[in-house]
Amino acid sequence: MVKGISNLYGKLRLLFVALVVSMGLPAQNDTTFVANGNPIITYKYTADPAVLVYDDKVYLYAGHDECPPPHQHYLLNEWCVFSSSDLKTWTEHPVPLKAKDFAWAKGEAWASQVIEKGGKFYWYVTVEHGTIPGKSIGVAVADSPLGPFKDARGSALITNDMTTEYTRISWDDIDPSVYIDEDGQVYLFWGNTQCYYARLKENMIELDSPIMPVQLPRFTEAPWIHKQGEWYYLSYASEFPEKICYAMSKNINGPWEYKGILNEIAGNSNTNHQAIIEFKGDWYFIYHNGSINTEGGSFRRSVCIDRLYYNPDGTMKRVIMTSEGIH
Repeated sequence: MVKGISNLYGKLRLLFVALVVSMGLPAQNDTTFVANGNPIITYKYTADPAVLVYDDKVYLYAGHDECPPPHQHYLLNEWCVFSSSDLKTWTEHPVPLKAKDFAWAKGEAWASQVIEKGGKFYWYVTVEHGTIPGKSIGVAVADSPLGPFKDARGSALITNDMTTEYTRISWDDIDPSVYIDEDGQVYLFWGNTQCYYARLKENMIELDSPIMPVQLPRFTEAPWIHKQGEWYYLSYASEFPEKICYAMSKNINGPWEYKGILNEIAGNSNTNHQAIIEFKGDWYFIYHNGSINTEGGSFRRSVCIDRLYYNPDGTMKRVIMTSEGIH
């Protein structure tokens, strides 16, 4: 009897710990911790990483997976922000933005990206629109990478009814990624099952071109643009469960040449979502998996970082996912 009660207590304690972690309260104050391998954040579930390098610091933005175990569905209400000067010691800052900070949105804080231009920080996010059925892309703005951020438009930048020419699904307008080219022109890439892109105006909150399709083999979602040398790289999640594949071009407008798999299926997670950055002379691949014991998985994901390397011809070497991480 005592042993049975003890076993029950142990199971309830594990469930309670998992619940506390997954439902981790929004950060109210700065919290500093040292990453010990992958995942780098282990006290809450984080997904869909995007990274900004600014003023010798890395700012990591991620959705907060809050789905309580044993349930299996996406539940994300807010985004988190972490900063680091060395990718080892990190500080989580107070929650800078929630999906419902966009008055026109129902909620659902899906993948996003922050970029700096002219001393302001623009945050492109995926949310569920309140009146136009389907996912949409909004823009928030702040004077600091830590916020506070506020809706920059008062309306969505992209809505589902703007892309019905290419697909009839209601979730194709997700996963925004923004890139500022060397000539100052800003580009927005996004999509699910179909990749799209468009130019943005100087003000960063209006389209400056038609929405254009990008043809990529086996494209699912999560486009990310970066440049190394003379090459542009468009990486993306492919098929389902998702791997990360990539294509290369000498021009951001294409044509894009498919180069194959960059990152294999991320353990215990159906989705894969990447950010690629250069920081202090080295390249890094930031992604999520479902590896936190005991309740990690496709709906309770965790951000990881591993090194990224290039071949002499400019192609990227296959990313090796590690538990040890980059230190």
